[in-house]
Amino acid sequence: MSQTLQAQLISEAWAEVTGDASNSSSSPMPLALTGRGGQLASRFAVEETAVACVGVALLAAARLHEQRGGRVHALTLDREHVAAAVRSERFFRRGGQSAGVGFAALSRFWPAADGSVRTHANYPWHRDALLFALGVQEREDIDAVGAAIAVMSARDVEERVFAAGGIAAAVRTVDEWRAHGQGKALAAEPLIGHHKIGDAPPRRRPAGDLPASGVRVLDLTRVIAGPVCTRYLAAVGAEVLRIDPPHHPDMERGEVSDTLLGKRSAQLDLRSPAGVATLHELLARADAVVCGYRPGALDQFGLTEDALASRHPGVVAVYLDAWGHHGPWQHRRGFDSVVQAPTGIAMGESADGTRPGALPCQLLDHGTGYLAAAALLDGLSRQSAHGGTTIRRLSLARTALWLTQSRSAVSRSAVAENARPAVPTSNSGAKIPARPWLVELDSANGPITAVAPPGAIDGRRLQWRSSPTGYGNDPPAWSL
Repeated sequence: MSQTLQAQLISEAWAEVTGDASNSSSSPMPLALTGRGGQLASRFAVEETAVACVGVALLAAARLHEQRGGRVHALTLDREHVAAAVRSERFFRRGGQSAGVGFAALSRFWPAADGSVRTHANYPWHRDALLFALGVQEREDIDAVGAAIAVMSARDVEERVFAAGGIAAAVRTVDEWRAHGQGKALAAEPLIGHHKIGDAPPRRRPAGDLPASGVRVLDLTRVIAGPVCTRYLAAVGAEVLRIDPPHHPDMERGEVSDTLLGKRSAQLDLRSPAGVATLHELLARADAVVCGYRPGALDQFGLTEDALASRHPGVVAVYLDAWGHHGPWQHRRGFDSVVQAPTGIAMGESADGTRPGALPCQLLDHGTGYLAAAALLDGLSRQSAHGGTTIRRLSLARTALWLTQSRSAVSRSAVAENARPAVPTSNSGAKIPARPWLVELDSANGPITAVAPPGAIDGRRLQWRSSPTGYGNDPPAWSL
């Protein structure tokens, strides 16, 4: 790993977190990196970028803690732990059995008449939109889907599926993406957008045992990026309440997953006036809200920037989306695997220069999640000092642009044996942690194994302080 590149990426990320791009050299305190590199082999600087994203989240937490009257003397981050954290879904176990969510059969790269296209059909409503756009009747007819795509141009598939409400993107090179309208719009956006509305009074809280102790965060996110953000906030002390719609569930009711660690989970139907009223009762007592749906999807519920500033002045709001906040694709749906396709990452990872490849982890999701956590923690610091309603915006595609600007010296052949997500069996047959960064916890569904939150403050490792209660099993109310 290049120490120069690593330092550069941490400095760049910290400048974006604080909104001071003119001074990327200053950070609140040194960050000690330990552990071996070479865990995430890629033609891009995946490992260095992952370390930078997690590192600035830890730095932002430390600065908030000191602003609230606490003291931090040392911050430590292990590279191997980070490499596991950005692949945490692969290590997650329930009762010793793998519980990670993979890709559905129709979520894949497909050869088109003039190139390749990536689709996402893990959710049934996205699968149905894909099939409708292609004129395929049978739900799992892979051959029929492949045949339909094979005679179409990749960009025709992209547009047809989008028009039907589905998710697909043609594979492009980095240069092709930079020439695209959305690529140009992203180039004009910061990695982290900063905005302040109004002059709400500062909200000041005394220091607790952790940087975000006593902070309430309303989690309106799903899949990976947003949940990664909010579970890290829980690890540094925040009370996190996740809200999901019962009619579009992210998983089965009562299920325990990697994305629910450290937080409580409730369902709330915002299609009803009572549900919207409950949402704003929660916001009235919240310090921050994280919105992880596509732009505009939550506007009708009073979650625009201006509506939040008017009704809940002083809240810190973080908005995450797939494609950016301006440009022709700003309202499109997207996931990490799909965003890799048009942004040049898939072709950059191609083994033969023809067939698209993929990153060794879903870095766009995980990296953006940690950057969002850092942005929210910085927002709390600034709100406490200067007041106002603080807004932060990030996107997977903008993180992808940042990634494609850096190349790594780590080759695919350099993947170490300890990068494999294996969990060995003890003599008694019980599953035991394979690495020091794996922890065993109790949950509503029995024992689980998960990757602990990365980072240590003054030698004390971050940890999940509560056991998962199950998806949607909690009431939509604050516990504090």
